[in-house]
Amino acid sequence: MDATDASTLLHRLLDATTWRSFDVDAEGRILAGHDASGSVQLVELHPDGTRVPLTALPGAVSGRYLPGRRQVVVSHDVGGNERAQLSLLDPDAVAKEGEPVGEDGLTPLVHDPDHLHGLVEVLPGGTVVYATNRRNGVDFDLVVRDVDAGTETVLYDGGGMVGNAAIAPDRTRALMTRPARPALSSQVLLLAGDTVTELTDADEHARHLAPEWLPDGTAAVITTDVGRDHLGVARLDVATGAVTYLITDDAHDVTGRLSPDGRLLLAVTDDDGASRLAVHDVDGTFLRAIALPPELRGGVADFLAVPRWSPDSTGLALTWTDPATPADVLLVDAGRGRAGVVASSREPLSDLDLVDPTSHGVPTPDGETVPCFVYAPAQPSGSSVTIVHGGPEGQSVRSFSAIVQALVGDGHTVLVPNVRGSVGYGKRWYSLDDVERRLDSVADLAALHAYLPRLGLDPARAALWGGSYGGYMVLAGLAFQPELWAAGVDIVGISSLVTFLENTSAYRRAHREREYGSLERDREFLERASPLGRIGEVRAPLFVIHGANDPRVPLSEAEQVAAAVRANGVEVEMVVYDDEGHGLAKRVNRLDAYPRAVAFLGRTLAP
Repeated sequence: MDATDASTLLHRLLDATTWRSFDVDAEGRILAGHDASGSVQLVELHPDGTRVPLTALPGAVSGRYLPGRRQVVVSHDVGGNERAQLSLLDPDAVAKEGEPVGEDGLTPLVHDPDHLHGLVEVLPGGTVVYATNRRNGVDFDLVVRDVDAGTETVLYDGGGMVGNAAIAPDRTRALMTRPARPALSSQVLLLAGDTVTELTDADEHARHLAPEWLPDGTAAVITTDVGRDHLGVARLDVATGAVTYLITDDAHDVTGRLSPDGRLLLAVTDDDGASRLAVHDVDGTFLRAIALPPELRGGVADFLAVPRWSPDSTGLALTWTDPATPADVLLVDAGRGRAGVVASSREPLSDLDLVDPTSHGVPTPDGETVPCFVYAPAQPSGSSVTIVHGGPEGQSVRSFSAIVQALVGDGHTVLVPNVRGSVGYGKRWYSLDDVERRLDSVADLAALHAYLPRLGLDPARAALWGGSYGGYMVLAGLAFQPELWAAGVDIVGISSLVTFLENTSAYRRAHREREYGSLERDREFLERASPLGRIGEVRAPLFVIHGANDPRVPLSEAEQVAAAVRANGVEVEMVVYDDEGHGLAKRVNRLDAYPRAVAFLGRTLAP
């Protein structure tokens, strides 16, 4: 493929629009997100096929229906700064006007532009539950707001970050998750008036996710890996804290969502980055698998847009993506065990021969095996690009990626690994990069490089690509393994673990120190594990992308590494977007940055 064809392909892939599901109401309307405008905006999908655009805001938005009334709670920020504000919208009024609304068409609900207000839950009767750091900018409080009265009740102000929360059916108690002391672990709190009870141990190395009350209020359904290596769906007794597993798989993570009537569970099994969906009875008994439409490939139910049961518990709306599907909205009929596409993203790309990955286990010198997806072109050129996910507690899955498919179309073989520290492969695996094990994760990059000849690839023409923590891995690979890598693309990456922790948003620092190490106790190691400390070793050309409003990894991380690499006489190209935060949310910016980065790799990896 020549350069013109490669550029055309990438623009087509980046122009592909995506859908995502946010909620479903009692009339079967789905509150969806669509990015046809260039960023995700709200669209209402009606059962008769009508689509009503609701918002036209400058940045990406999400939302939920207020149960029992025709109102939507809209979550929105400014320029990717992640300081979410909450507003109300009347979808019927928008439909009557015939045009989506901007910010002036929203009714402010919870606004304070200096702080973050994360939407946690919506309840019947016009009640909104949210988490906010407005008290001191660091700690998050859990707040219940009566939309009509404008009154608020603080349920929790005990410090730290708020994870998930669920209000009991009688509204007198709540369950909340917050980070526990071990990295990536979380604990469950029972909130009852002024009393906070720790239902699980803060020192326990386990995740406790997404509690949902059973209708009788005696217990909750929760996803957890307490006492196990893999996540399963369990019953949590709120009187004793006892956990009884309902759905497990000794080889795979299983997550669950409880139906509103408390009778059914959607179980999602993570099978090497692909989702298997099934409906179970609330006692865990398997009822039926969910059959997907035949046009969909092996892919994933996107839990970034949480699957939502319909209020009558007959089905669910969820988001699906696979290597040939940018993102569709599916509606699941729980009784029949079938899913149908409500909003499709596939048609504009239907003539393209998009590549599915093969799954590989890459051996490491210390006896571990790194799961890795390999996307191979029909006529490989011998060059390769290894793409590392963010997190570090993230997971690369079998989803659509314009970058992966464009690189394959340009002749590169693309490796997409789940290096140690990734979730989806058990507690032992996601714990293997904590604090002083950080460089073991970096060493996995060398193992991947050593595997290239087994794929028929040229080790001298290998590049790294990654965003956020993946950007740290790119920089670490270039700095700690300079003889291995021919180029790197760093997107919103960490160049120094020390300056990152010093300069990241205050509310994130304590949370991230659990994973990376403490500035107070682990500074020496953090300096030793920072690419910036070995920047004089970097020989490979570097391409850097960053958002000026990034609250997670400050722009200074990109500026300092670019300056240091340039000072050593190594090529650096850097692009910064003033209207972006942690990543590129706007298509216009992706269309500018990514073709330049792909062309950079085409040049630096040429024979």
